[in-house]
Amino acid sequence: MLISTSKTIAIANQKGGVGKTTTALNLGAALAERGVQVLVVDADPQSNSTSGLGIDPGRARLTVYELLTGQAGVDEVAMATSVAGLWVIPSKVALAGAEIELAGMEEREFRLRQGLADLTGGFGYVLIDCPPSLGLLTLNALSAADEMLVPMQCEFFALEGLAHLLYTHKLVRMQLNPRLELGGIVMTQFDARTTLSWDVVAEIQRAYPDKMFQTLIPRNVRVSEAASHGQPVIVYDPTCRGAEAYRQLAEEVMSR
Repeated sequence: MLISTSKTIAIANQKGGVGKTTTALNLGAALAERGVQVLVVDADPQSNSTSGLGIDPGRARLTVYELLTGQAGVDEVAMATSVAGLWVIPSKVALAGAEIELAGMEEREFRLRQGLADLTGGFGYVLIDCPPSLGLLTLNALSAADEMLVPMQCEFFALEGLAHLLYTHKLVRMQLNPRLELGGIVMTQFDARTTLSWDVVAEIQRAYPDKMFQTLIPRNVRVSEAASHGQPVIVYDPTCRGAEAYRQLAEEVMSR
């Protein structure tokens, strides 16, 4: 029986290094820890969500590439991870060429939406890890999503990039996906010892008072170590500050 997902969230920012992948896999794990079935879709050719969840991208037989190009269905490409309730659609390097292939396809911006429509299994959340660009892969993610969640590094250069991304959000709503909401802005790599971090947080709170999550994701070495071991941080070090922050973020996401 077909069971529709309750919420699909595209985790997007055209700037690299802001914590998209870290947020995707750790938020996914924190939601799964709370008893929700979660699917992470790795739509980034760098495949960091795939490896960060303990799967070797080079050995994945079916990936999001096959889903987008119509060679496999969603239930075929989704893989269970070592975290109970957490699944992933892996990525691989070949996905980098998918934008060229998609360009010649009908309804090219809606390939991911069409693929995810057949998902079964009672998933509460689908989290799409977007590449650091605003190309066809990201447009597919935004067209498939109910919400866009924006991880944003605590630095002033990030403010300029946010304005561009929100303009893209507006265009997607107008032309491709009128139901796409701005789910929220997540401040990442927050360092409470620096004035800069507090200043950036204050600026975002002033500009987008209803859209910034209260949870601040700290700069925490255990989060980076966890990914290198192919584990979410709540598995690698369940009591560290990073793990607790992602649990708090999961509570906020569920409450919204």
